[in-house]
Amino acid sequence: MNLQKQILTIEMKAMLSTLWMFYLFNVIFRDIHEFIEPGFIEQVMTGTIDGFQITEPLLLFGGFVAEVPISMVLFSRLLPYGPNRWANIIAAVITLGFEINNGTSDMDDTFHMVIEMAALCFIIWSAWRWRNPFPKSYSTTQET
Repeated sequence: MNLQKQILTIEMKAMLSTLWMFYLFNVIFRDIHEFIEPGFIEQVMTGTIDGFQITEPLLLFGGFVAEVPISMVLFSRLLPYGPNRWANIIAAVITLGFEINNGTSDMDDTFHMVIEMAALCFIIWSAWRWRNPFPKSYSTTQET
């Protein structure tokens, strides 16, 4: 019985970690795909993309935003049940907020964003439905 619960916990952790990797592969491919858009590299070379000046704080902020899903690949595997569940929910909601805020620029960008948002929603749903495999047992000594 205990072994079965441990296996279920490991399977959930592996699934959440895999979903974060799936999300990251889509983000990376979406970003690489932008480089073949006509004029994109010229914008990068000028230091301005879609009217936004590329600055060091902006790059640092982008690094922080990218680090959230990268960290969740690892944290989904290592954290115990309670912190793991809430970390997945909070990280997916934050990342989903950035996805919505960034929007899209063209059809292929929209295609990848829809898949990324579906992966994030599935992470939230899976973590929300994840129940503690080792609930605290009710002790008869607490009744007295």
